[in-house]
Amino acid sequence: MESKVDSIEQDGVENISYLTQVQAAQLDELLTGPLGFTVHQLMLESLSVPFLSVEDLTLDISESFDILVDATFGFSFLGAPNPPLDDLIQRVVALQSSNQKAVIVCVDIPSGWHIEEGDLSGKGLKPHMLVSLFAPKFCAKTFHGPHHFLGGRFIPAAILEKFQLQLPDYPGTSPCVRIGKASTGISSLKDKYFEQHVEADPFDQFQKWLEDAMSAGLKRATAAAVSTATKDGKTSSRMVLLRSVDRDGFVWNSNYESRKGQDISENPHAALLFCWSGLNREARVEGTVQKISEQESEHYFYSRPIESQIAALVSKQSTVIPNRQTLHNEYKDLETKYYDGIVIPKPKSAGGYRLRPKMFEFLQGQESQLHYRLQYTAQDIDGKKEWKIDQSTCDKC
Repeated sequence: MESKVDSIEQDGVENISYLTQVQAAQLDELLTGPLGFTVHQLMLESLSVPFLSVEDLTLDISESFDILVDATFGFSFLGAPNPPLDDLIQRVVALQSSNQKAVIVCVDIPSGWHIEEGDLSGKGLKPHMLVSLFAPKFCAKTFHGPHHFLGGRFIPAAILEKFQLQLPDYPGTSPCVRIGKASTGISSLKDKYFEQHVEADPFDQFQKWLEDAMSAGLKRATAAAVSTATKDGKTSSRMVLLRSVDRDGFVWNSNYESRKGQDISENPHAALLFCWSGLNREARVEGTVQKISEQESEHYFYSRPIESQIAALVSKQSTVIPNRQTLHNEYKDLETKYYDGIVIPKPKSAGGYRLRPKMFEFLQGQESQLHYRLQYTAQDIDGKKEWKIDQSTCDKC
């Protein structure tokens, strides 16, 4: 079966596919099976989200909840909503019409909406956030809230091809990606000076800029150039995707037998450069690098699609190969070998690195070319790490 899905360019994310009601039902059946709704329930229960019966739910929900998640998956219902769903929808509509500050989050399709045409009556749910699953449905085009995300990143390649789905890349290991309008657009961000608010902690400053880049819909917002050097100072750079960042450092995945892996084994000093040209911003991070734990490497390896796991077995980075066809042949052989669900062994060379920062530099470009630079340097004061902040300008970037 070939199904044509609609695709448009939206807020910097190109060619996103939108599904019809028939396609959505087919996709849901393929990905979750006949027990799909039960699976979603188990996912929520694993997050300790309590389930209440209609009888146990208070009449005035405005006094009981700060955030209300609508996850009844509207396309499972045909025609007008049946009891008790109709009453629940009206109670939420009444809540959003009141002066209460409760935030409404809808999963996949706001309850009561038509899967293709949205809120036909104009009096239904108007969520603050919409989280589409697998691929957005046609009704998502009528969503005008400030936050629209896509969740469900691991869709098998065969299904992507079957439905001709065009979906955005997910940043790092994030389970979702923003696909709707950010509450703050690029035009209002790209010439901001630091004086509005400079974070005392560079990790907070970086996180804020990364979120700005992702919210603005910039492509590959988590991509960074990592620069390494051999023990005698010969440098090299290449692009990687940031997998995670926290107070312990910046993590990306790599092949330990690659050139960068060999460099790091000789010289642990490295630098990361993030370039968000759509915002006239750069962030540079310098520090020392070490391998992540084998447990972390295994967790990431087995979280990836099977196709990526096989590719890791085939790829021998930085080595000379006879031709491209050799790789394809080896890939096909392994694909046949592991087709029936046999666990794919993680290569010893597949792992990751963590850069522990000693210096951060943030550069905000200006139309005048008198750019603004903020530098954080780690200092040891009485046995405690403190960050010294210096501000400066530069005429080039």
